Amino acid sequence: MNLYHDSRSPECRAPVGAAPCGYPIRLRLFGTENIGRAQLIWMVNGKREYMDMSPAGDDCFEARLHAPDAPAICQYFFYVENRSGAGEYYGNAWDGLGGVGTASGPEPVPYQVTVYDPAYRTPEYLRNGVMYQIFPDRFYRSRMPRSERKDLLLHERWEDTPLRRVESVPDKDNYALDFFGGDLKGIEEKLDTLRELGVTVLYLNPIFRARSNHRYDTGDYEQIDPLLGDEEAFSSLCRAAQQRGMRVMLDGVFSHTGADSRYFNWYGHYGETGACQSKESRYYPWYTFRQWPDDYACWWGITTVPELNKRNEDVREYFLGEDGIVRRWIRQGAAGWRLDVADELPMDYLRRLRKSAKAEREDAVVLGEVWEDASHKVAYGKMRSYCLGDTLDSVMNYPLRSAIIDFIMGRSDAEALCRLIRSQQENYPVPFYYSLMNLLGSHDRPRILSLFCGAVSGDDDHGNGEAIQVSAEALALGRRRLLAAMEIVTALPGIPCVYYGDECGAQGAADPYCRGTYPWGREDKSLREAYRDLLELRRQPVVRTGRLTVRSEGPDVIVIRREISGGHDVFGDPAENATFEARITRP
Repeated sequence: MNLYHDSRSPECRAPVGAAPCGYPIRLRLFGTENIGRAQLIWMVNGKREYMDMSPAGDDCFEARLHAPDAPAICQYFFYVENRSGAGEYYGNAWDGLGGVGTASGPEPVPYQVTVYDPAYRTPEYLRNGVMYQIFPDRFYRSRMPRSERKDLLLHERWEDTPLRRVESVPDKDNYALDFFGGDLKGIEEKLDTLRELGVTVLYLNPIFRARSNHRYDTGDYEQIDPLLGDEEAFSSLCRAAQQRGMRVMLDGVFSHTGADSRYFNWYGHYGETGACQSKESRYYPWYTFRQWPDDYACWWGITTVPELNKRNEDVREYFLGEDGIVRRWIRQGAAGWRLDVADELPMDYLRRLRKSAKAEREDAVVLGEVWEDASHKVAYGKMRSYCLGDTLDSVMNYPLRSAIIDFIMGRSDAEALCRLIRSQQENYPVPFYYSLMNLLGSHDRPRILSLFCGAVSGDDDHGNGEAIQVSAEALALGRRRLLAAMEIVTALPGIPCVYYGDECGAQGAADPYCRGTYPWGREDKSLREAYRDLLELRRQPVVRTGRLTVRSEGPDVIVIRREISGGHDVFGDPAENATFEARITRP
């Protein structure tokens, strides 16, 4: 049998891509001239329905149905029998990325139709903006800080290399107790520099009081870390950013706290009675103890970050209530939240969090850390979809990052990159897809220039702890690779994100070396100018909200085309007709 179905062809599937609730759907299977019977196996949230398909021409069978009335992930494949009764399945391609499918003996990988809330809206400033991620301790210090803490190291030299490990550090954690003194006032002082680069959204790694320099071990969600400033410094930063047409997005670490916190209080540094100090503590039910006080659930087995019981109503009220943490800091000027390990938060928790944020500010952003395809992420044995309109506005686009790196480094060809892009375009609703946080660098990965120079072997390479040294030839190649990768990011839908210092040639291996200080006075100025020129392209409406098509021209060239036609962009908003095309050749 010579069967054919292409999920990206309007002849085979209408509509192509995600569909709003209740929308009519038509699916066609071609190459059926010798077929006696064809069935569509249609699944809604895993529940199957077998539907007989009708002939629609000499070599085509079709099925017509409606998307469910509630948001859902729908899947489908086909079963056909020839006139002698021999049967065959037909479904998604072997990699599950959609497009032209393959016939299969056993049941095939199903195609996907994402059905989303038709009222789904995401903040316009995501699709229209440029994001800049800052690790606050390492960006810029307005003054040399002072601290009475005896457990930390303050670097006087801004150019020092971050420390990784010492003997006394427990579990799998890094040292993370050396500080360079970057602060909120320092960020405010550099806002004009960031605006000149084209930045419109600042994403700050955690800023609340904590023991470590990364502050993912929150000590008090109600207090800015004293090394960074205070509440007025935060409000001042938000006001100054707003005056420049910029917004400030915070990092919400709501899955776990620090052991050194007012809630757990392992070291007794806080005045309140913590969960590990007494079972009578208000906070005792916030955690899960296997054996109190020192055997408890913690994030990835790291005892310095005990896991919160997200099912506890007091926990939920503290974070999500009318006067909770989510709304409090939006009220203080934050544009919204990037949610740390969003896929470890229960779905009903995320739904309530979204409602809480949007109740405080209609255009508040709720963006999650999800490393896989966020339309069908499997976590704790269940498939979860974060793009249906009830949880997240969008996610950090790590799959795109990986695909771009593989293409640029010659580990895959241009068509493989195109397939990943088309798959995301197919699986994600337009509001979600055009809000993706498209990144190359982050605080969890080696510096992207070091990767492209070949100075580090991969995402888990910590190097030798010293400053990376590369030859002039390797650096030149790395820069060409970086700019080609950044051109891809800039040309695609979503909000391009620059990790602080990447635009100036910062280098470093995996954590903590990717969290080195911004190279003030040592910037690669020509690289920064090239970044600025690329980000300048985002001023064109067609590059922000134009329709997307991608194609490969041989193994080394990807062509990204954006288009506005008919006087409307992809959202149906009035816009001048325009086209934009980027042809990127692998260096």
